[in-house]
Amino acid sequence: MKEKAGFIGLGNMGHPMAKNLEKAGVPLSVYNRTPAKAEDFKENSVVYDKVEDVVKNSDIIFTMLTNDEAVKDVYQKILSLDISEKLFIDMSTISPEMTGEISSAVKIKEAGFIDAPVAGSTKPAAEGTLLIMAGGEEKDLKRAEPYLQKLGKTIKHLGENGKGIAAKLSVNYFLSAIYQGLAETVLFSDKLGIDRKDMLEIINESASGSGATKVKTPLLTEENYDPAFALDLMLKDIVLAKNAGADFPLSETLIRTYQSAHDEGFGKEDVIGIINYLKK
Repeated sequence: MKEKAGFIGLGNMGHPMAKNLEKAGVPLSVYNRTPAKAEDFKENSVVYDKVEDVVKNSDIIFTMLTNDEAVKDVYQKILSLDISEKLFIDMSTISPEMTGEISSAVKIKEAGFIDAPVAGSTKPAAEGTLLIMAGGEEKDLKRAEPYLQKLGKTIKHLGENGKGIAAKLSVNYFLSAIYQGLAETVLFSDKLGIDRKDMLEIINESASGSGATKVKTPLLTEENYDPAFALDLMLKDIVLAKNAGADFPLSETLIRTYQSAHDEGFGKEDVIGIINYLKK
């Protein structure tokens, strides 16, 4: 890993991911719109106050941003520079249209681009055990692999640009249904007088259990909904999925429920905090 890396976007997921690169000894430059989130990088990495400076001083640049608007804003700055031979790895969850627009613009300027969103929340991000879904050219993925291996346990190359984000939206569509179903099931069993811990143990030890149900079990039993993945982010992703073609009866129900939960003030809670809205 001789190339210098840059990381733009130090949110709940981006911060621990950038930290893993730093811990691996990668020469790292970072930028975040809120400077305070970059404070703990100053000892071992270089913190810049402009996106352009990170790009100028890096060979491989990771971007991990909230939505289409944030990605577009950052890449407008990036595309104003000479970026030939650099490699950009966008790990944001955005629309396929925006991914296509950005990847094309980057390639016109003779740089590489990979869309590489992840499956997992803050804990696997900190542990470097995320699942990375990659879309892009084989040569670019090969160049990125030593760095991606510090961030995830599995790197799945799905084909051309756009395939990574397509897989991510599909996964999150499924997860949104699981979490609403899990919350409704727990509330139903509460009404019938079943101890919540017993019910969750039954779910997790039966065919209905999964990694998704297990990771949310402590939050449900402790009724602590501090966000590992915020409900508002899931709402954004369901809407993106519907707009990308997930136009099914369930998508309408999911959007209506998550939107109502947002409107009632639950958007900043963890996604499984949907239970608080449903309980009302």
